[in-house]
Amino acid sequence: PGSGRRLEVFTSEPAIHLYSANHVPLAKDATGKAGVKFGYRSGFCLETQHLPDSPNNPEEYPSTVLAPGGHFRSATAFCFGLAEADEILGSVHGDAQLCRPGFE
Repeated sequence: PGSGRRLEVFTSEPAIHLYSANHVPLAKDATGKAGVKFGYRSGFCLETQHLPDSPNNPEEYPSTVLAPGGHFRSATAFCFGLAEADEILGSVHGDAQLCRPGFE
């Protein structure tokens, strides 16, 4: 991207849901640090999860069934970096190599 920022997401989940908050009304005085005003689409959320229709399509999607006494485990790593780090380190993933988890 033009900003040079990079985000890599590694997860044991089969999907990521993007919330853009397009329909969340912002208060007129919604401000952040140093008085910065929040505007329309000024933030987003990435939620790792199973596919929304998984329970209705068990033959097509991974199961979401958790039996009594069962355990649920999920892992997600968000690796933030700068595109210029790729050039400096000479790596495809630059500094994200340092946070690459073992559950790919």
